[in-house]
Amino acid sequence: MVSLVNLGTGLIQLVIAIILAVVALYIGFSVFGKITKMDEQKELAKGNVAAGILIASIFIAIGIVVQSGIAGLSSGLSKSINGDFIALAASIVQLIFGIIFAIIAIYIALKVIDKLTPKIPLFEELGKGNVAAALAMAGVTITTAIIIQSGISGITAALV
Repeated sequence: MVSLVNLGTGLIQLVIAIILAVVALYIGFSVFGKITKMDEQKELAKGNVAAGILIASIFIAIGIVVQSGIAGLSSGLSKSINGDFIALAASIVQLIFGIIFAIIAIYIALKVIDKLTPKIPLFEELGKGNVAAALAMAGVTITTAIIIQSGISGITAALV
C-alpha cells in the first residue's frame, strides 16, 4: 500500500526539483550571455549550431550538478519528516551552494580554455558558427560538471 507520507514527500521533492532546475537553467543561461558577450537568443534564431551545442552543454552541465543537490535534498526532506530539520536546512544550503559553484566553475573553465587556445579565439569562433570550437567548449563544460558533481555528492554525504 502506498504511504501518503511518502507520496507527499515525493511530490514535494518533485516540485522543489522542478523549481530549482528552472532557476538554475535561467541563471546559467544568463551568466553564459555575460561570458560570451553575444546574443545567444539571436544566434539560436539564426540557426547557429555552434551556439546551440554550447548552450545545450551548459544546460546538461547544470543538470548534472543540480541532480546531485536534489539527491541531498531528498535525503534531508526524508529526515525532516522524523524531526531533523537541520538536515533539511543543510541540504537546501548545499543545493544552492552547488548551483552557484557549478555556474562559477563552468565560467572559469570556459575562460581557462579560451586562454589556453590564444591562437583560436573560441568565443569569436562560436559566433561564427565554428562547430569544432563549440564541441571543445562543450567537452570542457560537461567534464567540469561531472567533476563538480562528485564534490557536491561529497558535501551531501557530509552534511545530510
